[in-house]
Order: sequence, then C-alpha cells, then structure tokens
Amino acid sequence: MNEGRVEEFTREIAALKTSGAKGDTEKRLLALGSLLMIAGVVLAVIGGVQVAGTTNAADQMAAIATGGLLGLVLAVVGAALFLRYSIGRFMRFWAIRLIHEHRSETDRVIAGK
Repeated sequence: MNEGRVEEFTREIAALKTSGAKGDTEKRLLALGSLLMIAGVVLAVIGGVQVAGTTNAADQMAAIATGGLLGLVLAVVGAALFLRYSIGRFMRFWAIRLIHEHRSETDRVIAGK
C-alpha cells in the first residue's frame, strides 16, 4: 500500500512542472552569501590593520570608511543571503518529510481498520 502512495506522490510532483533552474539559483545565492561573508570579514580586518598602521586622522577615517564599514556591510548582506537560503532549503526538506510521515501514518491507520 505504501508503494502506491509513493508512486502517487512522485506523479503529483512531476505534474507540478516546476523548473529545475530554481535549485541552481538557490545554490549560487547560498555560495554568494558565503563568499560575501568571508570577503566582508577580510575587508574589515584589512581596514583595521590600515587604521592601526597610521597616525594621520584623515587616513584613519578613510580606512575605516572603505575597509571597516564596507566589510561590515558585505558581511551582513552575506549572512542574510546565507541564512535565507539555508533555512529555506531546510524548511522544504522538513515539509516534504512531514508530508511523507503523515501519509504513511494515514496508510497505517486505514490498513488497521
């Protein structure tokens, strides 16, 4: 009985006619978020080193503006992208698993009557 439900579920998914490109885009944006986080941290560290390496106030402000703040912005945007797409992937997996468990439980209850 369970094999029939699995086949029905597979047919229903195939009938949705979703494009496979969405998964590729999601993976790319997840990787982009990771790279932006790393680049942001590296840029912030470089800005901090530049600030520590000079005593001129104007040079310190320029290094903070270009290195520190831009690095912080990149790290925050990267973290947001990473969290959005990693949590989205997990929630889809969780929903599919929950649907499968509920269908299996329904089959078990129906078979028990």
